[in-house]
Amino acid sequence: MNCLRRARHLPLPRLRRGLSSSSAADAGALPPPRPSAGRRVVVTGLGAVTPLGRGVGAIWDRLVAGRCAVRALAAEDLRLPGDTAGRTLEQLPSRVVAAVPRGKGEDEFDEEAWTKDKSISGFISYALCAADEALRDANWLPSEDEKKERTGVSIGGGIGSISDILDASQMIIENRLRRLSPYFIPKILINMASGHASMRYGFQGPNHAAVTACATGAHSIGDATRMIQFGDADVMVAGGTESSIDALSIAGFSRLRALSTKYNSSPCSASRPFDCGRDGFVIGEGCGVMVLEALDHAKERGAKIYAEIRGYGMSGDAHHITQPQHDGRGAILAMKRALDQSGLNANEIDYVNAHATSTPLGDAVEVNAIKSVFGNHAASGGLSLSSTKGQLGQWKRSSRF
Repeated sequence: MNCLRRARHLPLPRLRRGLSSSSAADAGALPPPRPSAGRRVVVTGLGAVTPLGRGVGAIWDRLVAGRCAVRALAAEDLRLPGDTAGRTLEQLPSRVVAAVPRGKGEDEFDEEAWTKDKSISGFISYALCAADEALRDANWLPSEDEKKERTGVSIGGGIGSISDILDASQMIIENRLRRLSPYFIPKILINMASGHASMRYGFQGPNHAAVTACATGAHSIGDATRMIQFGDADVMVAGGTESSIDALSIAGFSRLRALSTKYNSSPCSASRPFDCGRDGFVIGEGCGVMVLEALDHAKERGAKIYAEIRGYGMSGDAHHITQPQHDGRGAILAMKRALDQSGLNANEIDYVNAHATSTPLGDAVEVNAIKSVFGNHAASGGLSLSSTKGQLGQWKRSSRF
């Protein structure tokens, strides 16, 4: 803000002409900005709400046991009135989903417990639940103002609450606009997942919300990492959340011809990353959250450390709204940039969790991109590769290693 205030005091003619030679000399005489803190960043807490259940422990056990969470789409999943839901279900070409199990069980998501506030919709409630688990796992629930000021939140999403938008539009059609909830806007804004998490715990550090479709989770974690490295925060709560199993979302992705349609009668066979019989992704939902922390900060308080984030790479292939370039140039750039930042060589990587969504083109392009980056290491048996979307469907996660 101080920089902006100084700019406002410049004479208008100078602002219109651009930077003059004397201004450039003045700028060169100023001391440089404070350099990046360059701190190492580690993971100290984990939390998750997924189609395989709630809680990292239970989810992990089911994941490694090969459990599949994909099931048949039911009329009640569409969040429409009874008759309308039935008619809509018959028209949808894709009838398989990976939905979060709801209920009062130990590993189920208790929706009532997390949606008491009228401004909280599905994707926000998932984020609150996962963030709470991650923070308790990290043993980071500070009461001191100084610590809260040094803790931020970076939780992104892709779509928000489409079902609430659909309900509101129906009120307009039926001339019931006065019955529109005053909480409608707060329920659909992507940034409200981070906003509610920060308010719940009093975190006053950076508050951020990436909206980058399938890369949202990876971007949220990467951006939070850089905020810690740069010194904006000591601790960041970071992840991605989505709750888009509803009639309009499924219909929209179906019109894009992106969803699986061949396996409606055998749901657990529908999401098949890299398989020769793949025909599209299965729409899923859920939230994953990490507590990220500066290494020196974590050591000082004796926190357990799961992993270190060594590198983060981004790219855009500038090609098409849904189809990647055939040579995988975008994915290649992102992986190489992450490797360059990490200080590691390609042959030192032993596992890649692939984006692989089960789309015919996307999976093939990604495999070729991985081969291009990792070379002989990819075929040597030293590099493991998989995609958890075969068990969890497709929501806001992206590839990482």
